[in-house]
Amino acid sequence: MFESIEGVKSGLEEQSYVCDRRVATVVFLATRLNKPILVEGPAGVGKTELSKALSGALGRELIRLQCYEGLDEAKALYEWEYGKQLLYTQVLREKIGELLGPTEDLHQAAETLRGQEDVFFSENFLVERPILKALRSETPPVLLLDEIDRADEEFEAFLLEFLSDYQVSIPEIGTVKAESPPTVILTSNRTRELSEALKRRCLHLQLDYPTQEAELQIVRLKAPGIAEELAEELVTTIQSLRELDLRKAPSISETLDWAQSLVVLNAENLSRELIEETISVIIKYDRDAEKALAHLGVNAQNSSGIGQRQPTGENPEEGMYEMHRSTHKHAH
Repeated sequence: MFESIEGVKSGLEEQSYVCDRRVATVVFLATRLNKPILVEGPAGVGKTELSKALSGALGRELIRLQCYEGLDEAKALYEWEYGKQLLYTQVLREKIGELLGPTEDLHQAAETLRGQEDVFFSENFLVERPILKALRSETPPVLLLDEIDRADEEFEAFLLEFLSDYQVSIPEIGTVKAESPPTVILTSNRTRELSEALKRRCLHLQLDYPTQEAELQIVRLKAPGIAEELAEELVTTIQSLRELDLRKAPSISETLDWAQSLVVLNAENLSRELIEETISVIIKYDRDAEKALAHLGVNAQNSSGIGQRQPTGENPEEGMYEMHRSTHKHAH
């Protein structure tokens, strides 16, 4: 358990997760108040990584439930192991026959079988899914409900009891309540608006793209082999690309992919050829690539990557271009 906000901040930083005091405060309050955290923001800004870092900082297991359309209780909470139930039925067929022998009709046989349901709907046949596993864990884990906005509204409604009281109801067994509540983090890319009822049960945390200083710190941590000047140049470039009207702006994860790619390529600076050759690492759509290359003063007519276009003339010099590259240095 964290003793202070600064303890949260330093604990997350030990897991290579850079955060400000605002994030650390929300995490501290969540662990003290036993409240879930709803983390919203664009894809790739570190929402899922926060859960991983928190798990490492607390020394607890991370249990992850990836949400999607059509997700139901059977995948999130529990289900019965039907194959095992069927096997037991076959093995105990003789005993079942003996049990039903004295019955006079189907109605009486059904009543007799109903009285034996507990045999087949017991702990022995119960398969724990992430939420039930988190509730019954001896040591409270960190439970990540990732991309909750992709699940249906019905699944949100199902979560309300769990998020309020850290308990769930299983018809055949009864109510299961956590002795020590898990630390719960829900993430959302805001593809749809979540219900007020769900939001009321959570502390809210909005994550956005980091400042230049924070992103440079992240690059230093996650790509330690990169030269300082190249790291500053890379982050300046990424920050400028996010100001464009792109279908998908480069995320922090793509910044790190680019930084690690440049380390692998032994790059010393962002040359015009290197930007063309590696643009697909940070840009995922053709139109975005064209905008990005134009913004950086790079003409990609002769490149073979995501921004490829055919030359419109026969002049062999047509594929040449000039590189316009920012040389702003990051102030420490």
